[in-house]
Amino acid sequence: MSLATTMIVLFLQIITCFLFTTTASSPHGFTIDLIQRRSNSSSSRLSKNQLQGASPYADTLYDYSIYLMKLQVGTPPFEIVAEIDTGSDIIWTQCMPCPNCYSQFAPIFDPSKSSTFREQRCNGNSCHYEIIYADKTYSKGILATETVTIPSTSGEPFVMAETKIGCGLDNTNLQYSGFASSSSGIVGLNMGPLSLISQMDLPYPGLISYCFSGQGTSKINFGTNAIVAGDGTVAADMFIKKDNPFYYLNLDAVSVEDNLIATLGTPFHAEDGNIFIDSGTTLTYFPMSYCNLVREAVEQVVTAVKVPDMGSDNLLCYYSDTIDIFPVITMHFSGGADLVLDKYNMYLETITGGIFCLAIGCNDPSMPAVFGNRAQNNFLVGYDPSSNVISFSPTNCSALWS
Repeated sequence: MSLATTMIVLFLQIITCFLFTTTASSPHGFTIDLIQRRSNSSSSRLSKNQLQGASPYADTLYDYSIYLMKLQVGTPPFEIVAEIDTGSDIIWTQCMPCPNCYSQFAPIFDPSKSSTFREQRCNGNSCHYEIIYADKTYSKGILATETVTIPSTSGEPFVMAETKIGCGLDNTNLQYSGFASSSSGIVGLNMGPLSLISQMDLPYPGLISYCFSGQGTSKINFGTNAIVAGDGTVAADMFIKKDNPFYYLNLDAVSVEDNLIATLGTPFHAEDGNIFIDSGTTLTYFPMSYCNLVREAVEQVVTAVKVPDMGSDNLLCYYSDTIDIFPVITMHFSGGADLVLDKYNMYLETITGGIFCLAIGCNDPSMPAVFGNRAQNNFLVGYDPSSNVISFSPTNCSALWS
């Protein structure tokens, strides 16, 4: 599934709000803990958590290129999972009764059994939302507020009352792409108004860190426990653009072994952010002209026989029984972050084996560039909007909290 712009339309009767997010690749999501701003009714509980220095967190799970995180919704708490997506800004989960839900392994949330579920009202009627994603999957349903509960470092549950969520009643699931059956929905983590981060009420808002791995479990952290620092940590400048809720980085160059391919002199060059980082996209995407320069540099090194990519991304693929023949790729970001990427981060082996593909897709120039989650594997990645940096610390993510 190639990268495309996702239009999120929230129908609030007369008020219609258009939000734009981006996602790509198949599957396109990850699961995350829902954390929302607390209402006045929960302010005393929130103050207690803050005074104790508690930071919310959740375990993450890996399921064939998507990352799942557990959370509880409702009263009594009901456990669900939803895909982590820093490229979108709405939280939704499948809800009963669901006339058109995709197949989900775990039980579906039934709001009629929760004493804290409240539908949002618009001119006396239910407020409806519709989300259309890049791969044509969608979710339609009603907007509501609900209590969300996740763990915290204090050992006490971190309870968030009146969290704004979407209750999905009509959700698609394509056979080879779309929403995974291991996930109940998606949690947006960008800086849009309905995202998890925007609805959190913490002393240091916007702090997130996660550590993705292709095996085992890891964690996602929020608040002060999400600060990434220490030996080996590098920080890239973060750019927040007006009317754009994404987390942008500025890619200055890509090195294929010792061959430096600078963005300077190409249409891709920028000084205020030219690529956004996305936990909900598997591949990395560059605009076509620059992408071709990187591919050509890889082709100069690899002597194996090329094989056409049968997927829609038209990736650069080779017959090979080993990943060792491929060159090391380094991403150079503004701010001094030179990320030397493991070969696992940059080359994908097909399910049947014997073929490896460069995990960089070429986009139409009208589409945004994306730094996907495969490239972020085995880095502890920390978002700090207050300092306008995203930090990367090389880490064995599967062993970090084992």
